[in-house]
Amino acid sequence: MPFARKRFGQHFLHDAAAISRIVEAVDARPGEAVVEIGPGRGVLTTRLLDAAGALDAIEIDRDLAAGLRVSLGHRAEFALHTADALEFDFDALAQQRGRRLRVVGNLPYNISTPLMFHLLRTPAAIADLHVMLQKEVVDRMAAQPGNGDYGRLTVMLAPWAEVESLFDVSPDSFRPPPQVWSSVARLTVRAEPRFPVDARFAKVVATAFNQRRKTLRNALKTLVDAAGIESCGIDPGARPETLTPAEFGMLARLLPSG
Repeated sequence: MPFARKRFGQHFLHDAAAISRIVEAVDARPGEAVVEIGPGRGVLTTRLLDAAGALDAIEIDRDLAAGLRVSLGHRAEFALHTADALEFDFDALAQQRGRRLRVVGNLPYNISTPLMFHLLRTPAAIADLHVMLQKEVVDRMAAQPGNGDYGRLTVMLAPWAEVESLFDVSPDSFRPPPQVWSSVARLTVRAEPRFPVDARFAKVVATAFNQRRKTLRNALKTLVDAAGIESCGIDPGARPETLTPAEFGMLARLLPSG
């Protein structure tokens, strides 16, 4: 059995109760296009495959991929892609499968945020995500305005996804155990954003939260003046963590396009 490799951030889930809870949360049905990122030793893979009737799995570790070919390669409805999920073309896969993808994964902590943004670059290809992440990351993703965990990650995900924190998973549910707790989150993805989003939105959000202790008047002074902030019905004396994602969207639209 292959050992966990630090360079891939591998922690293999083995707790039967946690595995069952993930399978129940996903609730995969026949005919759906289910994709598992990082199937590892396959503890979730067979159960997702049985539920959905077909499964695409993306595994970067060639040794683990070889093991999956031995255990599941005889099933024609199982498609294994030995690839880096950060470079994988999910849009092309959705087109091949003829429907939006339902993505499941125990994501390595070191790539979790860039991988989610990679997936959301083609939101029309993704129906939902059920992902295991570091608990503090899920807390930030699901935070509400005014909460201490609310920040840049929360706001950048908000136009595209409804985030739910489902349940926590203890370190001893993994081999080797990580040093932190994990959480399972559900992201229900919108094919179109809740409000217009472009590079200006990312710029405003990043600038605001780079100086989150300052008021908007001071944090955004290089981008928009106090009168512009007020024109959106927002108090220039407010702090970034009190604004809704839609309010950041309004501020972004004050900036010149291009």
